[in-house]
Amino acid sequence: MSTRSSTPSFKALLPFWRVTLAAFSGWFLDAFDQTTLMFTLPDIARDFGCTLSALSSVFLAQAIGRAVGNTSWGWLSDHFGRKPAFTLGVLFFAIFAACSGLSHSITSLLLIQFFFGIGFGGEWTASATLLMESTPAPLRPLASAIMMSGYEIGYMAAAGAQALILPHHSWRILFFIGLLPALLSLFIRLGVPESPLWLARRKEHAQQHITTASRAPQHEEKWSGAAIQAVVFMCFLEFQKAALYTFYPTILRDHHHLSPQLIFWPVSLYCLGSFSGKIVCGNLATRFGNIRVIQCALIAVSILIWPFLNAGPWIILLGSSFLIGAASSGIYALVPHYLSQRFPAHRRSFGMGLSYAVGSLGQGVAGRVVPWLSPIMTSLPLAATGCVLGGGLFTLAVTTIRTKYKPRF
Repeated sequence: MSTRSSTPSFKALLPFWRVTLAAFSGWFLDAFDQTTLMFTLPDIARDFGCTLSALSSVFLAQAIGRAVGNTSWGWLSDHFGRKPAFTLGVLFFAIFAACSGLSHSITSLLLIQFFFGIGFGGEWTASATLLMESTPAPLRPLASAIMMSGYEIGYMAAAGAQALILPHHSWRILFFIGLLPALLSLFIRLGVPESPLWLARRKEHAQQHITTASRAPQHEEKWSGAAIQAVVFMCFLEFQKAALYTFYPTILRDHHHLSPQLIFWPVSLYCLGSFSGKIVCGNLATRFGNIRVIQCALIAVSILIWPFLNAGPWIILLGSSFLIGAASSGIYALVPHYLSQRFPAHRRSFGMGLSYAVGSLGQGVAGRVVPWLSPIMTSLPLAATGCVLGGGLFTLAVTTIRTKYKPRF
């Protein structure tokens, strides 16, 4: 068979466009609501009369909420279906995103963002599992890349919204826009089918009337070292990514002295690079495998992080934004497929959710560590650079560990 005929294409995904569009849209809307907090940090700090370091607790609360959402929604998805859990997750994060615009203190924002994180994490867990189980094996890396590219489109949409709104209106309006994702739940409910693998497993259990003891997985279905690897991998990867982009808008405003309108350009190039990188990495993974592509991308991030956060010349700032977006986000194109291969079918959604839950905690730790290191390392950009390099090194080390688990998937 020729290389052209054996390589998955976008055309091959057309029969699965509904579930692919739903997963992409969910992640797009998640990203818009989450990155709104990043863009509005200086404005919130000014209104609340607090420091940036104090507001970092909100990121930690959101991360803990994501951890709760990832694991609880994973359990819900395994027991009651991927589709209902997906729908509930979208409604949950949309409501609490809008509620963030009503907060008037760090305490209220912290509590609301905790609940937002629950829906944020739950939506990803259910939608990623649904997509991976609804598409054929050869198409999963590409489907994974398309879904995850939704984050960058949502990030860029938030950048455009803040450029238009913040100079003239309150930061609260950006959060009120976050209620719009609730409309996606109608499309999921009416247009997206349930996972065929989940339906088949439920039908098999109903027909056989098997007991709890006989439902225990066979030896090859038990959790393995691959599952532990997935959890540790996500912890360090999320730490690295959070150190890279959480305070990026703040660095552009406070250290590069850019206005909200000028911030739009490096952030947009970062998002365009991220979108391109995810599609490219998704295609490369079908030829060279997930691990090799992930390792190359991690090395590229380590090389590009200095000009990305510390560059002075405008052209270098813009160029590095596009390139590091392609490298750092390209890794995430492969995350749903990478994780889905490391857990047995009856616990797949819970396992993927648990991995992202631990990753969320890694992200929350980065949100606290970077501003804490800032005075020690003399600046916020240097602190973020050091955390990115450290997180990338540990993530790269985890990927070198070989595991033998082969899921029935």
